[in-house]
Amino acid sequence: MDPRDRDGERPRTEFLADATRAIVARNDSPDLRFGASLNPYRGCEHGCVYCYARPTHEYLGFSSGLDFERRILVKRRAPRLLRQALSTPSWRPQVIAISGVTDAYQPVERRLRLTRGCLAVLRDFRNPVAIVTKNHLVTRDIDILAKLAGHRCVHVWISVTTLRNDLQRVMEPRTSVPGRRLAAIRCLSEAGIPVGVFVAPLIPGLTDEEMPAILKAAAHAGARHASFLLLRLPMGVADHFTEWLETHFPDRKEKVLGRIREVRGGKLNNSEFHRRFRGEGEYADQLSGLFKAAARQAGLDGDPPPLSTAGFRRDGGVQSDLFLQ
Repeated sequence: MDPRDRDGERPRTEFLADATRAIVARNDSPDLRFGASLNPYRGCEHGCVYCYARPTHEYLGFSSGLDFERRILVKRRAPRLLRQALSTPSWRPQVIAISGVTDAYQPVERRLRLTRGCLAVLRDFRNPVAIVTKNHLVTRDIDILAKLAGHRCVHVWISVTTLRNDLQRVMEPRTSVPGRRLAAIRCLSEAGIPVGVFVAPLIPGLTDEEMPAILKAAAHAGARHASFLLLRLPMGVADHFTEWLETHFPDRKEKVLGRIREVRGGKLNNSEFHRRFRGEGEYADQLSGLFKAAARQAGLDGDPPPLSTAGFRRDGGVQSDLFLQ
């Protein structure tokens, strides 16, 4: 997963133009809580070895390995396309999920600011949004997020997979370190932005024992809600992950893979709706019970506040702005 070129250096990341003409993707999966999502980028520099989105790069003619991390498609027209979509009479105000596939706050966002541009559009229209990220960079946009929060239009989930810097470094090499993610929770919470911790993915046999500590640390930082998802290894991701275990945790490889098979009906992946996120069997039930108990003890067992479409403005606030001039 971390090959070198002939000179021993990491290959440079390429940023390629994505000519998409529609930015809002529709979802009809029965086990997802959102019907619309938005991703300004395809591929992700974060390089998380387990990322379930890796196979999507193969549909573009790239590999799910290094290409997924180093050949990033950029939707430079994303904010403009989003404004057009929300302005149409056919748009039904609803929650838009950001980072449903790849992280919208991956490193290149610091320079391109496409996610920030999309959030500004959502702010103008007062259309609700739910964000999931592993990057402290989300705090850069607190000014916009706070205005959305004023209309009950935003919820941010910070994904925390481990509290160990050494594990994060090899498993999620270009994400924010665990301490920075907790700091992001604190910053968002202090700004009045609803924020929760997302223990995802939970890796049986590798990170599952950390779940209570993660929830306790997140609650201390200001998180008010929590959720978790079990590791998913669709298609070629299983091979990438197995190779990674062999390289970095050869002594735990069989235990981890055995635990994964235990919650996946004897396989490394089960894509069935309603089972793919939580798993099945006695061990999956134990993990679910552990989460519920730890979340309750940390005060994170409540539901997040409902997002509202009541303040949606079809004109994106243009008429109001003109009236105030």
